[in-house]
Amino acid sequence: MSSFATEEKRSVPGDLTPSDTRTEDARIEDGGRRLGFLLTLPAQLLVLFIAVFPLLMQLYISLTDWSPLDGTGWWQAYEVWNGFANYTDLAIDSRFWDALGRTALVMLICVPVEFLLGLGLAILFMDNFAGKRVFYSFMLIPMMVVPAVAGYMFFMLFQSGGPVNDIISTLIGRPFVLAWLSSPGTALAAVMIADIWQWTPLMFLILLAGLVGVPEDQMRAATLLGASWWQRFYTIALPKMKTIMIIALSIRIIENFKIFDTLFIMTGGGPGVATETISVYIYKVTQQDLIWGYVAAIALVILVVLSIVVSLAISRMNAVKEA
Repeated sequence: MSSFATEEKRSVPGDLTPSDTRTEDARIEDGGRRLGFLLTLPAQLLVLFIAVFPLLMQLYISLTDWSPLDGTGWWQAYEVWNGFANYTDLAIDSRFWDALGRTALVMLICVPVEFLLGLGLAILFMDNFAGKRVFYSFMLIPMMVVPAVAGYMFFMLFQSGGPVNDIISTLIGRPFVLAWLSSPGTALAAVMIADIWQWTPLMFLILLAGLVGVPEDQMRAATLLGASWWQRFYTIALPKMKTIMIIALSIRIIENFKIFDTLFIMTGGGPGVATETISVYIYKVTQQDLIWGYVAAIALVILVVLSIVVSLAISRMNAVKEA
Protein backbone atom coordinates (compact mmCIF):
# COMPACT_ATOMS: atom_id res chain seq x y z
CA MET A 1 0.00 0.00 0.00
CA SER A 2 2.77 2.36 0.95
CA SER A 3 4.73 1.61 -2.24
CA PHE A 4 1.64 2.15 -4.36
CA ALA A 5 0.99 5.50 -2.65
CA THR A 6 4.54 6.64 -3.25
CA GLU A 7 4.38 5.67 -6.91
CA GLU A 8 1.11 7.54 -7.19
CA LYS A 9 2.60 10.63 -5.51
CA ARG A 10 5.58 10.74 -7.94
CA SER A 11 3.25 10.57 -10.86
CA VAL A 12 1.57 13.87 -9.93
CA PRO A 13 2.99 16.59 -12.23
CA GLY A 14 4.64 19.59 -10.49
CA ASP A 15 5.03 17.82 -7.13
CA LEU A 16 8.86 17.86 -6.64
CA THR A 17 10.85 16.04 -3.99
CA PRO A 18 13.59 17.96 -2.04
CA SER A 19 16.19 16.29 -4.26
CA ASP A 20 14.43 17.46 -7.39
CA THR A 21 14.19 20.98 -5.94
CA ARG A 22 17.96 21.11 -5.27
CA THR A 23 18.68 19.89 -8.79
CA GLU A 24 16.38 22.53 -10.24
CA ASP A 25 18.03 25.27 -8.14
CA ALA A 26 21.48 24.14 -9.26
CA ARG A 27 20.38 24.14 -12.87
CA ILE A 28 18.97 27.68 -12.56
CA GLU A 29 22.17 28.82 -10.80
CA ASP A 30 24.37 27.31 -13.54
CA GLY A 31 22.23 28.96 -16.17
CA GLY A 32 22.62 32.32 -14.40
CA ARG A 33 26.39 31.91 -14.25
CA ARG A 34 26.54 30.97 -17.92
CA LEU A 35 24.42 33.96 -18.92
CA GLY A 36 26.55 36.30 -16.79
CA PHE A 37 29.72 34.95 -18.36
CA LEU A 38 28.37 35.39 -21.89
CA LEU A 39 27.19 38.95 -21.17
CA THR A 40 30.57 40.00 -19.75
CA LEU A 41 32.65 38.05 -22.27
CA PRO A 42 33.12 40.98 -24.74
CA ALA A 43 34.31 43.26 -21.94
CA GLN A 44 36.65 40.57 -20.58
CA LEU A 45 38.13 39.97 -24.03
CA LEU A 46 38.63 43.73 -24.51
CA VAL A 47 40.40 44.08 -21.15
CA LEU A 48 42.52 41.02 -21.91
CA PHE A 49 43.45 42.45 -25.30
CA ILE A 50 44.37 45.84 -23.83
CA ALA A 51 46.54 44.21 -21.15
CA VAL A 52 48.14 41.38 -23.09
CA PHE A 53 48.62 42.74 -26.61
CA PRO A 54 51.13 45.49 -25.69
CA LEU A 55 53.14 42.97 -23.66
CA LEU A 56 53.22 40.44 -26.50
CA MET A 57 54.14 43.18 -28.97
CA GLN A 58 56.88 44.37 -26.62
CA LEU A 59 58.25 40.84 -26.29
CA TYR A 60 58.17 40.37 -30.07
CA ILE A 61 60.01 43.63 -30.79
CA SER A 62 62.58 42.91 -28.05
CA LEU A 63 63.70 39.82 -29.98
CA THR A 64 64.50 41.82 -33.11
CA ASP A 65 66.67 44.71 -34.34
CA TRP A 66 63.63 46.52 -35.65
CA SER A 67 63.68 50.32 -35.80
CA PRO A 68 61.18 52.78 -37.32
CA LEU A 69 64.03 53.94 -39.58
CA ASP A 70 63.93 50.55 -41.35
CA GLY A 71 60.86 51.67 -43.26
CA THR A 72 58.91 48.51 -42.42
CA GLY A 73 55.96 47.96 -40.09
CA TRP A 74 56.47 46.45 -36.67
CA TRP A 75 54.68 43.29 -37.75
CA GLN A 76 57.54 42.71 -40.23
CA ALA A 77 60.15 42.85 -37.48
CA TYR A 78 60.76 39.10 -37.89
CA GLU A 79 62.90 40.01 -40.91
CA VAL A 80 65.57 41.33 -38.51
CA TRP A 81 65.17 38.62 -35.87
CA ASN A 82 68.14 38.47 -33.47
CA GLY A 83 66.97 36.04 -30.78
CA PHE A 84 68.10 37.19 -27.33
CA ALA A 85 70.89 39.50 -28.52
CA ASN A 86 69.21 42.57 -27.00
CA TYR A 87 69.11 40.88 -23.60
CA THR A 88 72.77 39.83 -23.76
CA ASP A 89 73.69 43.39 -24.84
CA LEU A 90 71.71 44.66 -21.86
CA ALA A 91 73.76 42.55 -19.47
CA ILE A 92 77.02 44.23 -20.59
CA ASP A 93 75.67 47.76 -21.13
CA SER A 94 77.53 49.79 -18.49
CA ARG A 95 75.43 52.91 -19.20
CA PHE A 96 72.27 50.95 -18.44
CA TRP A 97 73.66 49.61 -15.16
CA ASP A 98 74.93 53.07 -14.17
CA ALA A 99 71.46 54.53 -14.81
CA LEU A 100 69.90 51.71 -12.82
CA GLY A 101 72.35 52.34 -9.98
CA ARG A 102 71.51 56.05 -9.93
CA THR A 103 67.81 55.23 -9.87
CA ALA A 104 68.39 52.88 -6.92
CA LEU A 105 70.44 55.58 -5.15
CA VAL A 106 67.69 58.17 -5.57
CA MET A 107 65.15 55.62 -4.34
CA LEU A 108 67.24 54.54 -1.34
CA ILE A 109 67.66 58.16 -0.20
CA CYS A 110 64.36 59.79 -1.16
CA VAL A 111 61.88 57.11 -0.05
CA PRO A 112 63.20 56.70 3.55
CA VAL A 113 63.49 60.49 3.98
CA GLU A 114 59.96 61.01 2.65
CA PHE A 115 58.71 58.22 4.91
CA LEU A 116 60.32 59.60 8.09
CA LEU A 117 59.26 63.19 7.36
CA GLY A 118 55.73 62.04 6.48
CA LEU A 119 55.48 59.95 9.64
CA GLY A 120 56.75 62.81 11.81
CA LEU A 121 54.27 65.25 10.28
CA ALA A 122 51.43 62.73 10.61
CA ILE A 123 52.21 62.34 14.33
CA LEU A 124 52.22 66.13 14.75
CA PHE A 125 48.88 66.46 13.00
CA MET A 126 47.26 63.93 15.35
CA ASP A 127 47.18 66.69 17.98
CA ASN A 128 44.95 69.73 17.76
CA PHE A 129 46.63 73.11 17.36
CA ALA A 130 45.70 76.53 16.12
CA GLY A 131 45.52 76.81 12.33
CA LYS A 132 45.65 73.03 11.83
CA ARG A 133 43.32 73.11 8.81
CA VAL A 134 45.30 75.88 7.14
CA PHE A 135 48.61 74.04 7.65
CA TYR A 136 46.96 70.85 6.44
CA SER A 137 45.98 72.56 3.18
CA PHE A 138 49.47 74.00 2.72
CA MET A 139 50.98 70.57 3.36
CA LEU A 140 49.12 69.04 0.43
CA ILE A 141 49.95 71.74 -2.14
CA PRO A 142 53.32 70.30 -3.35
CA MET A 143 51.88 66.98 -4.49
CA MET A 144 49.20 68.84 -6.49
CA VAL A 145 51.85 70.64 -8.54
CA VAL A 146 52.49 69.15 -11.96
CA PRO A 147 55.92 67.43 -11.81
CA ALA A 148 57.18 69.38 -14.83
CA VAL A 149 56.22 72.64 -13.10
CA ALA A 150 57.94 71.48 -9.91
CA GLY A 151 61.02 70.76 -12.00
CA TYR A 152 60.97 74.28 -13.43
CA MET A 153 60.52 75.78 -9.93
CA PHE A 154 63.57 73.96 -8.58
CA PHE A 155 65.50 74.65 -11.79
CA MET A 156 65.10 78.37 -11.02
CA LEU A 157 65.83 77.92 -7.30
CA PHE A 158 69.15 76.17 -7.92
CA GLN A 159 70.52 78.57 -10.52
CA SER A 160 73.90 80.20 -9.74
CA GLY A 161 72.15 83.51 -9.07
CA GLY A 162 69.05 81.86 -7.63
CA PRO A 163 67.39 82.11 -4.22
CA VAL A 164 69.21 79.10 -2.73
CA ASN A 165 72.64 80.69 -3.20
CA ASP A 166 71.25 84.05 -1.96
CA ILE A 167 69.96 82.47 1.26
CA ILE A 168 73.26 80.67 1.90
CA SER A 169 75.15 83.93 1.24
CA THR A 170 72.97 85.71 3.81
CA LEU A 171 73.51 82.98 6.39
CA ILE A 172 77.30 82.77 6.06
CA GLY A 173 77.77 86.54 5.60
CA ARG A 174 79.74 86.35 2.33
CA PRO A 175 78.96 85.73 -1.34
CA PHE A 176 78.26 82.10 -2.12
CA VAL A 177 78.06 81.00 -5.74
CA LEU A 178 77.59 77.37 -6.69
CA ALA A 179 76.35 76.03 -10.02
CA TRP A 180 74.23 73.34 -8.43
CA LEU A 181 72.87 71.84 -11.65
CA SER A 182 76.17 71.97 -13.52
CA SER A 183 78.14 69.97 -10.99
CA PRO A 184 77.84 66.15 -11.06
CA GLY A 185 78.04 66.04 -7.26
CA THR A 186 75.27 68.52 -6.51
CA ALA A 187 72.93 68.09 -9.49
CA LEU A 188 71.59 64.74 -8.27
CA ALA A 189 71.24 66.15 -4.73
CA ALA A 190 69.14 69.03 -6.09
CA VAL A 191 66.91 66.57 -7.93
CA MET A 192 66.44 64.52 -4.76
CA ILE A 193 65.52 67.65 -2.77
CA ALA A 194 62.85 68.46 -5.36
CA ASP A 195 61.48 64.91 -5.18
CA ILE A 196 61.37 64.94 -1.38
CA TRP A 197 59.62 68.32 -1.40
CA GLN A 198 56.94 67.16 -3.80
CA TRP A 199 56.17 63.67 -2.51
CA THR A 200 56.57 63.87 1.27
CA PRO A 201 52.95 65.17 1.47
CA LEU A 202 51.69 61.97 -0.17
CA MET A 203 53.51 59.88 2.42
CA PHE A 204 52.13 62.17 5.15
CA LEU A 205 48.58 61.77 3.87
CA ILE A 206 48.74 57.95 3.74
CA LEU A 207 50.41 57.60 7.15
CA LEU A 208 47.98 60.08 8.75
CA ALA A 209 45.11 57.90 7.50
CA GLY A 210 46.82 54.93 9.15
CA LEU A 211 47.26 56.76 12.46
CA VAL A 212 43.65 57.91 12.50
CA GLY A 213 42.59 54.26 12.10
CA VAL A 214 44.34 53.13 15.30
CA PRO A 215 41.64 52.21 17.91
CA GLU A 216 41.35 55.04 20.44
CA ASP A 217 40.10 52.78 23.24
CA GLN A 218 43.35 50.80 23.18
CA MET A 219 45.42 54.00 23.29
CA ARG A 220 43.33 55.35 26.21
CA ALA A 221 43.63 52.06 28.10
CA ALA A 222 47.41 52.10 27.65
CA THR A 223 47.53 55.71 28.86
CA LEU A 224 45.53 54.81 31.99
CA LEU A 225 47.96 51.95 32.64
CA GLY A 226 50.83 54.43 32.62
CA ALA A 227 52.34 53.70 29.18
CA SER A 228 54.53 56.45 27.78
CA TRP A 229 53.94 58.02 24.35
CA TRP A 230 56.71 55.94 22.82
CA GLN A 231 55.34 52.70 24.38
CA ARG A 232 51.87 53.45 23.02
CA PHE A 233 53.22 54.25 19.60
CA TYR A 234 55.63 51.28 19.42
CA THR A 235 53.38 48.57 20.87
CA ILE A 236 49.92 49.68 19.62
CA ALA A 237 50.04 52.20 16.77
CA LEU A 238 53.01 50.82 14.86
CA PRO A 239 51.74 47.21 14.55
CA LYS A 240 48.31 48.50 13.46
CA MET A 241 49.98 50.60 10.74
CA LYS A 242 52.17 47.90 9.21
CA THR A 243 49.89 47.31 6.23
CA ILE A 244 49.44 51.01 5.48
CA MET A 245 53.19 51.54 5.78
CA ILE A 246 53.89 48.75 3.28
CA ILE A 247 51.37 50.29 0.89
CA ALA A 248 52.91 53.76 1.25
CA LEU A 249 56.47 52.49 0.74
CA SER A 250 55.45 50.32 -2.23
CA ILE A 251 53.74 53.23 -3.96
CA ARG A 252 56.70 55.53 -3.51
CA ILE A 253 59.29 52.90 -4.48
CA ILE A 254 57.47 52.22 -7.75
CA GLU A 255 56.83 55.91 -8.46
CA ASN A 256 60.37 56.89 -7.53
CA PHE A 257 61.71 54.21 -9.86
CA LYS A 258 59.92 56.02 -12.69
CA ILE A 259 61.20 59.51 -11.83
CA PHE A 260 61.44 61.54 -15.03
CA ASP A 261 59.58 64.85 -15.39
CA THR A 262 61.19 66.80 -12.57
CA LEU A 263 64.65 65.42 -13.25
CA PHE A 264 64.49 65.99 -17.01
CA ILE A 265 63.38 69.62 -16.63
CA MET A 266 66.10 70.32 -14.05
CA THR A 267 69.10 68.59 -15.60
CA GLY A 268 68.09 66.67 -18.72
CA GLY A 269 70.11 63.80 -17.27
CA GLY A 270 73.30 65.92 -17.18
CA PRO A 271 75.84 67.20 -16.73
CA GLY A 272 77.01 64.43 -19.04
CA VAL A 273 75.11 61.46 -17.68
CA ALA A 274 75.57 62.36 -14.00
CA THR A 275 71.82 62.39 -13.27
CA GLU A 276 70.69 59.95 -15.93
CA THR A 277 68.19 57.60 -14.30
CA ILE A 278 66.66 54.59 -16.00
CA SER A 279 63.64 56.54 -17.31
CA VAL A 280 65.85 59.24 -18.82
CA TYR A 281 68.11 56.59 -20.31
CA ILE A 282 65.15 54.82 -21.93
CA TYR A 283 63.87 58.15 -23.27
CA LYS A 284 67.22 58.98 -24.86
CA VAL A 285 67.67 55.55 -26.42
CA THR A 286 64.11 55.69 -27.75
CA GLN A 287 64.07 59.23 -29.12
CA GLN A 288 67.71 59.83 -30.02
CA ASP A 289 69.21 56.42 -30.86
CA LEU A 290 65.93 54.92 -32.14
CA ILE A 291 66.99 51.38 -31.09
CA TRP A 292 63.46 50.28 -30.32
CA GLY A 293 64.16 46.56 -30.08
CA TYR A 294 66.73 47.24 -27.38
CA VAL A 295 64.37 49.64 -25.60
CA ALA A 296 61.67 46.95 -25.59
CA ALA A 297 64.12 44.55 -23.89
CA ILE A 298 64.94 47.19 -21.23
CA ALA A 299 61.25 47.88 -20.62
CA LEU A 300 60.47 44.19 -20.14
CA VAL A 301 63.34 43.72 -17.69
CA ILE A 302 62.16 46.75 -15.68
CA LEU A 303 58.60 45.40 -15.74
CA VAL A 304 59.77 42.07 -14.34
CA VAL A 305 61.79 43.77 -11.58
CA LEU A 306 58.88 46.00 -10.53
CA SER A 307 56.47 43.04 -10.66
CA ILE A 308 58.74 41.17 -8.24
CA VAL A 309 58.75 44.19 -5.90
CA VAL A 310 54.95 44.42 -5.99
CA SER A 311 54.60 40.65 -5.42
CA LEU A 312 56.88 40.83 -2.41
CA ALA A 313 54.90 43.77 -1.02
CA ILE A 314 51.58 41.93 -1.49
CA SER A 315 53.00 38.78 0.15
CA ARG A 316 54.22 40.87 3.06
CA MET A 317 50.80 42.51 3.44
CA ASN A 318 49.07 39.14 3.44
CA ALA A 319 51.51 37.86 6.07
CA VAL A 320 50.79 40.90 8.23
CA LYS A 321 47.03 40.36 7.93
CA GLU A 322 47.30 36.70 8.88
CA ALA A 323 49.62 37.43 11.84
